[in-house]
Amino acid sequence: MASHAPSPSNLSTPIDFDSIKNLTQTEAKAVDQLIIDELSSDVILINQMGHYIVGNGGKRLRPMLLLLAAKALGGVTDKHLILAAVIEFIHTATLLHDDVVDESDLRRGKESANAVWGNAASVLVGDYLYSRTFEMMVRTGNMRVMEILSKTTTAIAEGEVLQLLNCNNPETTEAKYLEVIARKTAILFSAATRLGAVIAGVPADMEENLAQYGQHLGIAFQLIDDALDYKANQDDLGKNLGDDLAEGKPTLPLIYAIQNGSESEAAIIIEAIKNGDREAFNQVYAIVQSTQAIIYTEQRADEEARKAINALACLPESEYKDALILLAKFSVQRNY
Repeated sequence: MASHAPSPSNLSTPIDFDSIKNLTQTEAKAVDQLIIDELSSDVILINQMGHYIVGNGGKRLRPMLLLLAAKALGGVTDKHLILAAVIEFIHTATLLHDDVVDESDLRRGKESANAVWGNAASVLVGDYLYSRTFEMMVRTGNMRVMEILSKTTTAIAEGEVLQLLNCNNPETTEAKYLEVIARKTAILFSAATRLGAVIAGVPADMEENLAQYGQHLGIAFQLIDDALDYKANQDDLGKNLGDDLAEGKPTLPLIYAIQNGSESEAAIIIEAIKNGDREAFNQVYAIVQSTQAIIYTEQRADEEARKAINALACLPESEYKDALILLAKFSVQRNY
């Protein structure tokens, strides 16, 4: 287990997320319009739920990554726009399914779709969005795109099942936890940046570097997400604090606290994970703080962000490369 803290130097400079977003503003509007057009269905419930969750805030980070990668490699094409919408649809489908599995009633500070329409509708509309993405990606006429996205959706499903197996299991190791987030979360970040490179037609080594950037960024992003469950303001977070504990998820802060707390402290966390006990949140929170589990989790996120930045060395200098570097820094600084 890594125990050293990376130097915080260039990861700690405050990042203006909106200034990064502005670099793809025109293309992002085109993607949003494409999303609205592609959500159109003569089944009213699909329209209602699709627009509810797609329009329910969110940073649109994954499509932005694809667009920035494309611009860093020469420019955005119509195929890039289609795939940016596809990436957002896949992400939205996973959110619908996640909230059902996790029995969540809050998403980005609003009622989750399953809380409004019920579990059955959420699962079925999530399935519809997955199906829609395959219709859309076929329009690119690129078998490599089909291969990447097919493998991505398979990996996401595997990650979901692995996470389910780890639930209420306090013996989950850091390695098993990292395997889940690599498949469940990071793979879609990786697909976004890889697809930006594939459509740009760059050499295989550059494509792989862009994919590695996305993978490491996605892991850093999820590590911070899991840390925020034990440190954020609930209004900033947009979900209930302690949700991970209530769902029996052995995230890295808990895994580290079990390993580094006293025997009695470890026993409290172990029981809370086994029982999905939200009532134990305050006790667990205190132990997570006293064992410096949040600091350790943030250090691991910093390490991943640095790996992401290093993977961009192959790119020519541009404001878009700079923006990708800033996004890696933002991923470990954010409080929401």
